[in-house]
Amino acid sequence: MENMLECAFIVLWLQLGSESSDPENPGGGRLSLNCSHTASSFRGLQWYRQDPGKGPELLFLLYSVRDEKQKERLRATLLKKGSSLHIKAPKPEDSATYLCAVQTQCSPGTCRLYPNPEAAALE
Repeated sequence: MENMLECAFIVLWLQLGSESSDPENPGGGRLSLNCSHTASSFRGLQWYRQDPGKGPELLFLLYSVRDEKQKERLRATLLKKGSSLHIKAPKPEDSATYLCAVQTQCSPGTCRLYPNPEAAALE
């Protein structure tokens, strides 16, 4: 039985200044990026970071609801309809494009692929 996979990307762009704009929290505290989706079932969710002129770099791969992973100052959590990426004490070097990708799963007969008329117009 063949499964069809679909991946949806959500682009989140982050540019940080060298100073915190919050006088109550001069250390910068924590920054949260949120990603939401409408997939009724999915196989996983990935967070990527993309620096200008480079390809995306995988940060986290989350598989199940309430899954949480941490790498240095970054922490990602997975919820039923979305995910959050938290950056502790953000720095200017954290400025990048952050991508959230949801991997959905379809069984034969339950999903159909439709052409994208906008993409065809670009060719």
